[in-house]
Amino acid sequence: MLEQGTITIHTQNIFPIIKKSLYSDHEVFFRELVSNGVDAIQKLKMVGYAGETELGDFQPEINITIDKEKRTLSITDNGIGMTGDEVKKYINQVAFSSAEEFIQKYQGGDQPLIGHFGLGFYSAFMVAQQVEIDTLSYKKDAEAVHWTCSGSPEFSLASSERSERGTTVILTLLEGEEEYLDPNRIRQLVKKYCDFMPVPIKLDGEVINRQKAIWRESASNLTAEDYLEFYRYLYPFQEEPLLWVHLQTDYPFLLNGILYFPKLQPDIDVTRSQIKLFCNQVYVSDHCEEIIPRFLLPMRGVIDSPDIPLNVSRSALQMDRTVRRIGDFIAKKVGDRLQELYQNDFAQYTKIWGDLSLFVKYGCLNDEKFKKQVQDIIIYRTTAELSSPGAGDQKFHYTTLQDYLERAKDRHANRVFYATDEVAQATYIALHQNQGLEVLFLDSFIDTHFISYLEREYTDVKFTRVDADLDASLIDANKSAELIDPKTNKTRSELVQELFKQYLDKPKVTIRTESLSGSAPPAMILLPEALRRLRDMTALLQQQKAEFPEEHTLVVNMAHPLVENLVSLSQGGIIVQSSGDSPRQELMKNLCQHIYDLALMAQKGFDPESMKSFLDRASFVLTRLTTPGTI
Repeated sequence: MLEQGTITIHTQNIFPIIKKSLYSDHEVFFRELVSNGVDAIQKLKMVGYAGETELGDFQPEINITIDKEKRTLSITDNGIGMTGDEVKKYINQVAFSSAEEFIQKYQGGDQPLIGHFGLGFYSAFMVAQQVEIDTLSYKKDAEAVHWTCSGSPEFSLASSERSERGTTVILTLLEGEEEYLDPNRIRQLVKKYCDFMPVPIKLDGEVINRQKAIWRESASNLTAEDYLEFYRYLYPFQEEPLLWVHLQTDYPFLLNGILYFPKLQPDIDVTRSQIKLFCNQVYVSDHCEEIIPRFLLPMRGVIDSPDIPLNVSRSALQMDRTVRRIGDFIAKKVGDRLQELYQNDFAQYTKIWGDLSLFVKYGCLNDEKFKKQVQDIIIYRTTAELSSPGAGDQKFHYTTLQDYLERAKDRHANRVFYATDEVAQATYIALHQNQGLEVLFLDSFIDTHFISYLEREYTDVKFTRVDADLDASLIDANKSAELIDPKTNKTRSELVQELFKQYLDKPKVTIRTESLSGSAPPAMILLPEALRRLRDMTALLQQQKAEFPEEHTLVVNMAHPLVENLVSLSQGGIIVQSSGDSPRQELMKNLCQHIYDLALMAQKGFDPESMKSFLDRASFVLTRLTTPGTI
């Protein structure tokens, strides 16, 4: 026996705290001990390169041994090893005094206590009733030593018969920790925490970790298949990523990583990070919310940096200067990658824009630097068929806002017509197209906010939804002024307005008559831009569905044959029956309501009662029109 003693700590109950208070994070002991073994191997390489020892044909490795009968789990490295004095210094003094300081500072805080590199050895006592260290230093004539501690401040340090350089940590597991005697559980822990450690990790003589961390390799040495294979490994059973960004810098901080743009799914939580955080190839966490800019949280991949502080609270992490600079660096690199794709492969850029646009637009709303970087490469789907520079005869239906405004300056300078629902607003879109007016699509869920952003950025541009108003080019002003009755001097328009006001009986609906150009429908509903936006914003603040407003405008198309026939029908003789309206009046009433319903269908869905009324009315009108002698 070389020595017995007491570990120099003031907090006598440190071991109960380790065993109980930190229990929820107990599996990370494995990561900490394997990480220490990798560090020991790296240190041996350093002293070898410095000429302090001969490495020869050095084959670094970490071996994991399970003894179910003795209830022991052993982790062995062939690294630098320790002398007796080093064990007393680094284990008895540094490790436990650091543990004590750490627990005093963070106990009751908002983040786990275990898992902060450099303080990891004591985590072994979460799962072990006894911990032993058997070690031999690389130093010439060093004596092997064996350290033992049974979960109290007392320890023993004795000589050892060990003949191979390196260190073995032996854990005699507590009751209830038998899972760490299961080889499958150990393989699971290696894959989760240690898969990319640059040292072979062996179990039963088999290497069970990948070792190769492609994010630390030069991008020029990697193929597209390398990136895709890595993504498939990290996120199995997922669709292929849209594109990726390789991150590498060593100043003013050290950072490596690969980030992927995933194909977005409807159920994705855009507030939670799916990026894996590593520190020197050791897995730390799946949560990077405090490190990654908010608009990039849906991205996937790996970030590896030893400069991200792991032993601080989340609030402190958000305020850390280095962390903020890392976030800015990542955002810039993402912007650079998007610029590169836009310039070099516009066809691919448009192909994946539907998914990319969420990142880009959200970034513009939240990050001024990123906005300046990407604002000229934001594209919009358009009704125009365009040719992309350098793409030959290939046509694209995407444009930048600047190009749209340039094309439209002679027809409607500084005015943008846009649609938010291609299906529901199809009639309005077709009306604009038929008159040569280009329409942009702003139809993703983020565009509700993005339109306001565009109006702030382009203060001299008016943005008008296709169903908000009618451009002068869509109206034939001459037809609506035609006189119909010399006695009353009423125009056809005035007559139609009276008919619809009478038969609809909706005081809050404004009846407007216009002769619309092209193949416009018999009637259209307009929602004033300001009123509609106020309704949408109110619904958003109240977290309710936006109801269709009672106050809206019905534009009756005087140039449509159905409306012309309605006018002719109104000029016929009217026979008032004792039971109420004449058959002609009844038909006219149903026609007016039916025309209104057709216009309404382009704006909103019907509830069951409204749909039944519509179908009954359609059946009545068709039956009456096809019955001889009923009109």
